[in-house]
Amino acid sequence: MNDAELLRYSRQIMVPGLDIDGQARLLASRVLIVGLGGLGSPAALYLAAAGVGHLVLADFDRVEITNLQRQILHGSADVGRLKTESATDRLHALNPDTTITRLDTPMDAEQLSEWTAKVDLVVDGSDNFATRFAVNAACVAARRPLVSGAVIGMDGQLAVFRPDADGPCYRCVYADTGEEAQSCSETGVLGPLPGVIGSLQAVEVIKVLTGLGTPLNGRLLIMDALGQNWRRLDLRRDPDCPVCGQGG
Repeated sequence: MNDAELLRYSRQIMVPGLDIDGQARLLASRVLIVGLGGLGSPAALYLAAAGVGHLVLADFDRVEITNLQRQILHGSADVGRLKTESATDRLHALNPDTTITRLDTPMDAEQLSEWTAKVDLVVDGSDNFATRFAVNAACVAARRPLVSGAVIGMDGQLAVFRPDADGPCYRCVYADTGEEAQSCSETGVLGPLPGVIGSLQAVEVIKVLTGLGTPLNGRLLIMDALGQNWRRLDLRRDPDCPVCGQGG
């Protein structure tokens, strides 16, 4: 690290257990963020600020005015722009040393697998089961850690799946019933809630990449913001899982 980097990340380097070696690992890391909405926004901002060296941003949507209540990467002047474009501008304004690759067209399974294999970890900030299942399958195939988040209404979820450590995968927990998850446009979402879950996703990413503390590996954190209740569940690998088990 050079003097400028030591100064920029000095407060983070002081965290016990992270220090200079951990910061160096962040600077050398590549992270794929799928979805630049309510979850991907805070995750991307904090990972860029923390010094993750290379962020790969995947989202083919354009900014809409209804996004701005919670998708803090984007501003009013960005309405109509590709989310990857406005996100890149915002992240480079925050940390110009962060390398950013934009993926602003829909990816098929082959492309998703190819990009997943090129990174150290994947953050899933998508809002539908089809994408979550596809991201999970790519992570299992490439044996890459997956930090998954979800929000709806006043409820949030966070989990870390470690196919690289033979842990349970997303499909061990959620069956593919063919039904789509409820969307924010149908049910609504409190603006700060994806900020909370997305920020926690960034925390887990940093822990996994640096070896700091105890990541949420194989565990599911459930948040009820209405009553401010939190639960943590231990997850088990399903031997009949069609993705990571004997049925896969």
